[in-house]
Amino acid sequence: MSNATLELTKENFDRTVTDNEFVLIDFWASWCGPCKQFAPVYEKAAEANPDLVFAKVDTEAQPELAAAFNIQSIPTLMIVRDQVAVFAQPGALPEAALTDVIGQARNLDMDEVRRQVAEEQSKQQEQEQ
Repeated sequence: MSNATLELTKENFDRTVTDNEFVLIDFWASWCGPCKQFAPVYEKAAEANPDLVFAKVDTEAQPELAAAFNIQSIPTLMIVRDQVAVFAQPGALPEAALTDVIGQARNLDMDEVRRQVAEEQSKQQEQEQ
């Protein structure tokens, strides 16, 4: 792991997501071939976007985090903005696709995203009653 990426653990996860507006998280494992292929693409994106937090979760060392986010396959990329998961997708993204996803996440209107999340939550609560 380079200086551009942060290793997330159950001890620093909440603080990292709370203290930073924009966090990309790569869920990976050392035995995973696609994870190894994605690593240099992720590192390059981290170096190209120094204003964002690029983090990695080793699913073998941090099974509680993998379980908490229901990670079924690796690598899985997740983007958290303002403590809201705005993107989660399994599979190793090519460089152009990762750049595009980062651009889309940067351009999100977070007020609109929060409004949609609140709407979904109230619909779920109505259905549960």
